[in-house]
Amino acid sequence: MKYITLRGKSSRFSFQIHARGLMITIIAMLALFVLSIASISFGSMYIPMKDVFAVLILGVDNPTYEMVVMNLRLPRLLMALMIGASLGVAGLMLQAVIRNPLASPELLGVNGGGSAAAVTFITLTSGSLSIHWLPLVAISGALVTAVLIYLFAWKDGISPYRLILIGLGISTAAGSITMYMLLAGPSFLATQIITWMTGSVYGLSMDYVWTLLPWFVVFMSLSFFMTRHLNTQVLGDATASSVGQSVERYRLLILFISVALAGSAVGMSGPIAFVGLIAPHIARSLIGPMHGWLIPLSASIGAMLLVGADYIGRLLFQPTEIPAGVFTAVLGAPFFIYLLLQNRKQL
Repeated sequence: MKYITLRGKSSRFSFQIHARGLMITIIAMLALFVLSIASISFGSMYIPMKDVFAVLILGVDNPTYEMVVMNLRLPRLLMALMIGASLGVAGLMLQAVIRNPLASPELLGVNGGGSAAAVTFITLTSGSLSIHWLPLVAISGALVTAVLIYLFAWKDGISPYRLILIGLGISTAAGSITMYMLLAGPSFLATQIITWMTGSVYGLSMDYVWTLLPWFVVFMSLSFFMTRHLNTQVLGDATASSVGQSVERYRLLILFISVALAGSAVGMSGPIAFVGLIAPHIARSLIGPMHGWLIPLSASIGAMLLVGADYIGRLLFQPTEIPAGVFTAVLGAPFFIYLLLQNRKQL
């Protein structure tokens, strides 16, 4: 991670930015770690934290605790961590490259397109094909809808107002396809698809973890290589070109990485709204606009939002479980309205 270091006050300011970003990111990761352990410990069966560590680290022979931790709660936690982090970073990259504070995976059709493609895949194959195809299918659907929205919204640049309207329109069309596939598909898949459509990590096993993990590692790693280009993209095309950046090439690459992160996540959990909108805004309010630290911080905050939403959904209405996507929508809808009002002069 590189910073331009000048003498005197500029040098001290650069150091302060670096130190603040490092400190807040470490605090966020520690908070995420504590929340993760709590989510494994608490539930319909309480497992003391010392026993959680004993099962995870020491492999203590307690069949009941081992079954609950390793087969039920750990896969669910790992999926929530990866999906939340993917959505947080995807939203950050979209907001930077489009230079629109309202940009997020759901508004650019990533959630809707990925969901439509995944439900179509599940319905047409009737579960006969491996879940390992789901991320690729969801990414393809998300990519198609994102490209359509971007093309339709382009008119001498991207207007936030046009982007929102066209995004909502195409997302609604994708939702119609999803509902048609739900009604046309086999009845035995209906319950599974309905649960999936609400956005949930309920019932996901380690098979899903191993399916998502390669996509998560590859595209999250690529996002870190884009930090310098993200920093210049937010300054505008003229500034990016003046420092030698191929604007359109890197814009398309960043869009592809963000769509791949969000699409692969949606393919596993269903459409989880507003995590990609909220996490980047919280991160920027804490450390400013430098993407070198914004990426890990947005990932941590996105993971916290989804782990927390799933945790509340498990505990609040026991023995009934509420999907995590319901809580993120409840939290995100007023936040979106607030952002809309804050940026109404730009629309």
